[in-house]
Amino acid sequence: MPAAETSESLAYSPAPADRRLLRIAMIGQRGLPATFGGIEHHVAHLGRRLAARGHEVTVYCRSNYVSERWDAVDGVRLRHLPTVGTKHFDALAHSLLSTVAALADRHDIVHYHALGPGLCAPLPRYLSRARVVQTIHGHDDRRQKWGGMAKAVLRGARWLSEHVPDAVIGVSGEITDEYALVRDRPTVHIGNGVERPVPAASPDPVIRHGLFPGKYVLFVGRLVPEKAVDLLLKAFSGVKGDVRLAVVGGSSFTDGYVSRLNELAAADPRVRMLGYVYGDELASLYRHAAVYVQPSHLEGLPLALLEGTSYGLPTIASSLGCHREVIAEEGPGGRLFREGDEGHLRDVLVRVLGALDDEREGARARAEDVLGRYSWDVAADRTESLYHSLLAAPARRR
Repeated sequence: MPAAETSESLAYSPAPADRRLLRIAMIGQRGLPATFGGIEHHVAHLGRRLAARGHEVTVYCRSNYVSERWDAVDGVRLRHLPTVGTKHFDALAHSLLSTVAALADRHDIVHYHALGPGLCAPLPRYLSRARVVQTIHGHDDRRQKWGGMAKAVLRGARWLSEHVPDAVIGVSGEITDEYALVRDRPTVHIGNGVERPVPAASPDPVIRHGLFPGKYVLFVGRLVPEKAVDLLLKAFSGVKGDVRLAVVGGSSFTDGYVSRLNELAAADPRVRMLGYVYGDELASLYRHAAVYVQPSHLEGLPLALLEGTSYGLPTIASSLGCHREVIAEEGPGGRLFREGDEGHLRDVLVRVLGALDDEREGARARAEDVLGRYSWDVAADRTESLYHSLLAAPARRR
């Protein structure tokens, strides 16, 4: 759930005369306007940039995501379709309806996001002339919230994602390399992006939450087991002093896990469980934090880590490969701890909080590095080029 964004220019040059304008369907995201969810923000950033270049972008939205029923956002056409609002059928039911609607709309590109929605990819791949693209945002088949049957279905979705799409996009180099080993069709790395944050943000929302500017550790994300917020709460309990911990996020069909987190938080009066927070309020929490922590067991490429770094916050992350891609070289402003190691996370927290001046100096340089390496404009350029290259290739057998 990215923070408030600066209003940057979308005045892109029009597509060259030899490049046709495309009709693009986006399927798999919950919908727009984006509130919580990294995939939703990914689609929002990508979609509005492609629409600004003249392409017709349609985002298929779940009726249970937002209360508004807008026809368009930032030039992106929205189609609201019903779904089955349960843990196991929400994404699949909506993706099937969206795929049928997309076939009727005769798009040039049908672009799926995440593993589960890609179960429907064989329909446009074999029943239409549309080119099928799938972006892999993470290892959905390994998430702890799924039971045995759901994991089996997602393993099937993983196999389909390896064999069906005309092209696969990995948001991290780690994901892309995994797919490149098993695919003989285009497999490309197009990372997430981050925008330069607002230069100033009022501390009032921070103070209202019982926090003090520069005196709290921040986590932002869905409260699901693979984010390892329980590990963070346990490690933080061993950090002495008046520093506080702000946990921003809520349940994603994980109410039992969230209840356990609330029990851990209740044992430490310094912890603030804030729920989902958006816009200017979230920008304020980023802007005035002392440290950002990403303790995850499993990730694709977390937008929150990119955002925390873009604000010039000293960041601490688990030793996952995708986190190492962001924290390219460990040092002041960017620290890693052994994934799953509560004691090591506690030690790193104590060390960073005890040397904040040096850590902040290093974090400012890292902010510019991340803003240079992770660009939504570059992501849109590469995605658009991929679409055109697929359509320029010889027609495939159906």
